[in-house]
Amino acid sequence: MIRVIGVKLHENGHRLQGLRRFFCNGVGPRVTATNRFDDDQKGENQSAKSVQQYDVAIVGGGMVGMALACSLASSPLTRKLRVAIIDDNPTLTSGDLFSKDDAPDPRVSTITPASISFLQDIGAWKYVEQQRHAYFNMMQVWDYTGLGYTRYNARDVDKEVLGCVVENKVLQRSLSICVQDKEFQKTMLPSRLASINFQSSVSSTKTDSHLAQLELTDGSNLTAKLVVGADGGRSRVRELARFSSTSQKYPQNAIICTVEHHMPNHCAWQRFLPAGPIALLPIGDNYSNIVWTMSPKESSDRKVMTEDDFVKAVNHALDYGYGPHPQSNSSLDKFFSRLTTDVASSNESFEIPPKITRLASDRMVFPLSLVHTSTYAKKRVALIGDAAHTVHPLAGQGVNLGFGDASALSKVLSQGTAVGIDIGQLSLLQKYEAERKPANYMMATILDSIQKGYSFDLGPLNALRAAAFHGAQYISPLKKNIILYASGERRFPFFSWN
Repeated sequence: MIRVIGVKLHENGHRLQGLRRFFCNGVGPRVTATNRFDDDQKGENQSAKSVQQYDVAIVGGGMVGMALACSLASSPLTRKLRVAIIDDNPTLTSGDLFSKDDAPDPRVSTITPASISFLQDIGAWKYVEQQRHAYFNMMQVWDYTGLGYTRYNARDVDKEVLGCVVENKVLQRSLSICVQDKEFQKTMLPSRLASINFQSSVSSTKTDSHLAQLELTDGSNLTAKLVVGADGGRSRVRELARFSSTSQKYPQNAIICTVEHHMPNHCAWQRFLPAGPIALLPIGDNYSNIVWTMSPKESSDRKVMTEDDFVKAVNHALDYGYGPHPQSNSSLDKFFSRLTTDVASSNESFEIPPKITRLASDRMVFPLSLVHTSTYAKKRVALIGDAAHTVHPLAGQGVNLGFGDASALSKVLSQGTAVGIDIGQLSLLQKYEAERKPANYMMATILDSIQKGYSFDLGPLNALRAAAFHGAQYISPLKKNIILYASGERRFPFFSWN
């Protein structure tokens, strides 16, 4: 089922060349090396400080920002909007984005079925399928005490897959090609946001008084009916628009890398250790991605240790290290097996993950934190993705929440456009917030609770966690609800006995 398909340059070269022209030159008004705009319609040059007008200014050309642009271009109601994408990432304007690069990238995303469906609807998933990716149809979760485990299978919810692991560079490239292929008024501005003015000035024209005024670091200026902050966890839009937020730094770092093993891997593995979880995620053929959470001191030590020592440490963490394997015939298994009539679940015994043989990429380390803004919208500005919320990576939900934001905001803007409402109006943007904020907050709370629940090694707590593992393994309705919620097919983890 798992296949790695290289990008065929002779089939896709025209798309890549077109995308290179788009990001280097823009579509419509474009920025030249002398920081002047070339207006193809008027046929005249204007200075860099002349004000360009747009309907939507998306600050951040990452995966979530590009997904929003692609979604706006996919709707008949919003494809006529003038969209500016502001991002100074050099890979967006250089050949690096388009060159064939077979080297594994340890920065990956676990894409849920709901996100796959969204990317299919906006036309981006077909480009992902032409590049490196890996579906998985099983997932095993267990902890170091050996008291319990759970195996999730796609067939538990009558699906073929539970998700897909994709390198971030593949997602970025696919969404960028998708934006280029869409026929709508888009302009890439290779700069950074310097300031935003949401207030009317005395000198403003009647039209400008109803627009957000943006100044970029290259000296250019523009106005927009709506500014969308899609610029990540250190959002400049969030800062300039003075959104309040709550945050906490976890006493953990995550170390990520790509590894190779002898046998192909079709399962996502996650084991909870005393310092944090370790995950082994398939990315195709005999390769998988490691996401290992640990203390900052441990991450620093493991980043610089020799490759052989690191491989041994990974195998130790995924196998017998820290504690024994769970036993399929334990007393808890026998007790919970009486609660189910699902023979498939009761026969799914614990399995050992594939043994790692070597590192296939560099090791990267990044700190973990929890951030959530008190509001997602103000007049003429909305936040999506990590700009609005950052969660613990233990369930791989980060980019999926961002795609959910992009989809919801795009639909709200379509609804507003259909009835002629100003797309920067607060009452309209609050509809987006009302849909996404409760769902994102619920997911963040659940992940934070799981992280904290595995931060203590206490006898009673260990027994309680073991009971939760067995309940999820043997009580079929509970297992189905967990899978459907984690896959994005349910916004809230409300339990139904079906």
